[in-house]
Amino acid sequence: MANPFIERLLSGRPICCDGGMGSLIASAVPRLRCPEEANLRARESVLSLHLGFIRSGAELIETNSFGANRRKLAARFLEDEVERINSEAVKIAREAREVSGKQVLIAGAIGPLGDVGDAEDERLPLFAEQAQLLEARGVDLFFVETFYDLDELETAIAAVRGVSSLPIVALLTFDEDGETLAGVSARDAALRLRELDVDAIGANHGAGPQACLTALELMGADGPPLAALPNLGLAGLAGGRIIFPHATPEYFSEFAAQALALGAALVGGCCGTTPTEIAAIRSALDEGRRPRAPFEATERELAVAGIAEEHETRLARDLREGRWVVSIQLDPPLGGSHTGMLEVAAAIEDSGLAGFVDINDNATARAAMSGLIMAAAIERSVGIETIPHLTPRDSTIMGLESLLLGAHAEGVRNILAVTGDPPEVGDYPGSQGVYQLDSIGLTGLLSRLNAGEDYNGKAIDAPTGFFTGVALNPTADDLGLEAERFRAKIDAGARFAMTQILFDLVHLDRFLDAFGGSSPIPLLVGLFPVWSYRLALRLHNEVPGIVVPESLQNELLDAGAGAAEVGVAHARRLYAESREKAAGVYIVAPFRTPLAALDVLH
Repeated sequence: MANPFIERLLSGRPICCDGGMGSLIASAVPRLRCPEEANLRARESVLSLHLGFIRSGAELIETNSFGANRRKLAARFLEDEVERINSEAVKIAREAREVSGKQVLIAGAIGPLGDVGDAEDERLPLFAEQAQLLEARGVDLFFVETFYDLDELETAIAAVRGVSSLPIVALLTFDEDGETLAGVSARDAALRLRELDVDAIGANHGAGPQACLTALELMGADGPPLAALPNLGLAGLAGGRIIFPHATPEYFSEFAAQALALGAALVGGCCGTTPTEIAAIRSALDEGRRPRAPFEATERELAVAGIAEEHETRLARDLREGRWVVSIQLDPPLGGSHTGMLEVAAAIEDSGLAGFVDINDNATARAAMSGLIMAAAIERSVGIETIPHLTPRDSTIMGLESLLLGAHAEGVRNILAVTGDPPEVGDYPGSQGVYQLDSIGLTGLLSRLNAGEDYNGKAIDAPTGFFTGVALNPTADDLGLEAERFRAKIDAGARFAMTQILFDLVHLDRFLDAFGGSSPIPLLVGLFPVWSYRLALRLHNEVPGIVVPESLQNELLDAGAGAAEVGVAHARRLYAESREKAAGVYIVAPFRTPLAALDVLH
């Protein structure tokens, strides 16, 4: 028996699909752990929405199962309900078809697993399980949809095809330039999908109707039938609610006309689209509406010519040529003025004793002026080269990319990627770090930007030229793990390293034994002219990763009012020792008297 979906495709009449099931369910039913849970808790709402789309003209509806794979349901503590949720999704859709009395096609919706980093053999059974559950209840076809990773989509298609012979519609999500989040163009995606056993390809979700049309034009109409199911538009956030733009039905009617002209055989909507938009689409399809003007898509041109020339920083050059490097570490101001810090940086520059200043990033998890902005201000106003620290604790991946691109445009080139102090030790009790990346991931992000692409591999308009450093802690409790992470940072693109503050270089010797006695990349040793016994005691007992020898603690205690001189003298001895073991040092500036750090160098 011929499949009803295939029969309809062969008829040449375009199919009107439904709209945004998940977003509408989430808005209509409060306190759902995910939209798919409504199949169990609010099935009447799901049924009502299906019927609304059918009455507005939808000839194909999708099951409420987009995120109902075992991995995503487990994240909502619903993994034990995977069979019921998928089975009910099909049952409710079939019930809607029966109630409406119309010949409606039912597509089993299968979405991506999410950013789980699984290998293909780990993903296959998750997709296959869901496909088997949906087919067992009686879907007519599968919509494998809203994928931004083409490799994952190919895995999903292989999994579905491994357990079912039902038709497959394969859908990717594209931006306004017709590219996936991972930087694959719709043209290239179509060429790869044409080699697979699918019955239609196209675009859904994404940046709205215009982005969908761009993707369709780039895909071309000379391959498998095309499908166009965009979001209503770009979503916003207001009072904790996701809101969509107020697109008129006429706008969606024109969209349908444009999609038809580009060869679309299936037209519908995704997030934010309601029965109103679907009715407008159905009207345009029935009327055979022609677009008001031809649609022309242009692929983004990358403005890389002449911008990505190699610019070696002074730090990179000094380390490459073996010159001794000295940096003074400063904390950014806690207020809205950087005048004082600019004066300190100028004094360091004028001293001729240090060639660099490195700048903390919200040290001790206390909010201060951005180290990247401070670095740009110092380099512009003073001229001394900077090494700003950057932690992934306080920003999302998108936020980190934004900060780095802006800093690069302002001339900042050296970056030290650090984990950052945990939020629990700072001024905001109960706060949590972002940490979408760790310091290894941040190092990798910097390498990607240098290669001309973002974190997902999508081309950026101009590559960066960062000189990336990383932190290491030779006094770590688990030196094996610290060495393993150091190797991973080097593999991710680290070009130099800066140690945790050290008060005894025997810790560095012990750590470097794992690397044959020397660091694989240039190393700066951290020195601190500790000025009191009380401070040494706090550093040793309260600050993770810092070990102050008991002998030094006793010296400081015995020195009384002269403890600062003892601290400076100890730092000078370590400075001399470091010349035999490292490429340079950085000296932590004492609190409130930052220029006292220069005393170590006299």
